[in-house]
Amino acid sequence: MNRIAFAFRSFFSILFKGELAADIAQAFGYVKAAPVRVAPVPKQLGPAEGVVQILSILQRDSRLIDFLMEDISAYSDDQVGAAVRDVQQQARKSLERYLQLAPVIDGVEGTYTKADGGDVKLIGNVPASGKAPGGLLRHKGWRAAQIDLPNAPSGNVLAPAEIEVE
Repeated sequence: MNRIAFAFRSFFSILFKGELAADIAQAFGYVKAAPVRVAPVPKQLGPAEGVVQILSILQRDSRLIDFLMEDISAYSDDQVGAAVRDVQQQARKSLERYLQLAPVIDGVEGTYTKADGGDVKLIGNVPASGKAPGGLLRHKGWRAAQIDLPNAPSGNVLAPAEIEVE
């Protein structure tokens, strides 16, 4: 008799609620599946966000933007050299922390290198066809072999304004 009652309750539960009653499902060994949780897709940074992010890091760690925006014409070469040394050291540490850089061509600068296409810029006496078998390697080039940037700040602020409260 219990099964007939379950049958009627099941019929009306599905008809009006669209699902089987929990006690009936449990009695017959049907367990409601746990909801599947989908991991959120990480936000992909576009070129503009990546630029803001790396400039923000370089500003935070080495004050690179402050240095570049400063009018240094009034300073002596010794003063500029001392400032550049500090900015360069801090900026290099930042790049090494977040980017693994590798040369585009792993060769010795000043030696003959074949131009096998790819990310190569031909300079000098370039034929009209724009193709050349090779030439002297003047710069190895750089590529980001690995990028491990922290979460991007929101907006286009490279560095927040600083106000000292007295």
